[in-house]
Amino acid sequence: MSLAIITGSAGLVGSESARFFCEQGWEVVGLDNDMRRQFFGAEASTEANRRQLEADLTAYRHLAVDIRDAERVNEVFATFGRSVGAVIHAAAQPSHDWAARDPQTDFGVNAVGTLNLLEAARRHAPEAPFVFTSTNKVYGDTPNRLPLIEDESRFIVDPAHRFAELGIDESMSIDQTLHSVFGASKAAADVMVQEYGRYFGMPTVCFRGGCLTGPAHAGAELHGFLAYLVRACAEGRTYRVFGHKAKQVRDNLHARDLVEAFWHYVADPRPAEVYNIGGGVWSNCSMLEAIDLTEKTVGRTLEWHYEDEARIGDHIWWVSDVSKFRAHYPHWSVQRDVPAIIREIADALHERA
Repeated sequence: MSLAIITGSAGLVGSESARFFCEQGWEVVGLDNDMRRQFFGAEASTEANRRQLEADLTAYRHLAVDIRDAERVNEVFATFGRSVGAVIHAAAQPSHDWAARDPQTDFGVNAVGTLNLLEAARRHAPEAPFVFTSTNKVYGDTPNRLPLIEDESRFIVDPAHRFAELGIDESMSIDQTLHSVFGASKAAADVMVQEYGRYFGMPTVCFRGGCLTGPAHAGAELHGFLAYLVRACAEGRTYRVFGHKAKQVRDNLHARDLVEAFWHYVADPRPAEVYNIGGGVWSNCSMLEAIDLTEKTVGRTLEWHYEDEARIGDHIWWVSDVSKFRAHYPHWSVQRDVPAIIREIADALHERA
């Protein structure tokens, strides 16, 4: 039986990864110390997810490990050694707003924590595919230089531009741009993951995701906009929209679809690869469109407040071009679009109520 080490295992992507790999007959060792509670408060805690994983999955073992602790991380990898068949690194400080409050913690978790995992993997499991959940924020605010046209409910890219049809591909530069502190720490980790692939020949990959979401997402105002939007509507909270006339566009990818992409890579790894990954042209929406869809799905009006000042470095339009990944792994595709994701989040909230 193969074994996967999954970081951030009680979070959105980590818990979906744990369930998926256990379904495939793997053992899973999950590393998660619930720092999401520290970042965003008690209601964003991953403790409930952890308890559910331990109750549902007999092949799941949980370790409350802080990935900033290099010695402890190395001990975990030394314990399992060559039996490790894959590393799924989904732990992160995920908010660019929060990162600006405490850059050292942000960099410690995102950059130093990633280096600790890479080095432990190099020492003890160098042949195991190393999957890193990166972010489109490594491109900084460069997407905002695209020629954008304001439509009735969203911004669109000028049809004459090469990104208009399929979205933004991996050729976009990550240099000379405003990343945000969060984007900088993730870019540092992203480059190091690539370097361990190129310099040490390890099977590493960076998945640069847009908005990743799903019913397991403990959405908070500072991170997880779609999950938090549905929650705000269902619970009668006031939701705040920041800038761009609420017409900013995001693609949204269900965590299950992302994990299936991980699975394809693990089965046939390509060293030092980088992929933009997201809902792409099949699953995207503006804030106005997301609010409308959520109200129709939940069956109540959302109270929302508009603030004219946008968040620093916030993307006005992001749609991932996933053509490169699909060319390498043609059996993967986006299975769940925005309306389906919103319905699933709403149903999960109703069941937990």
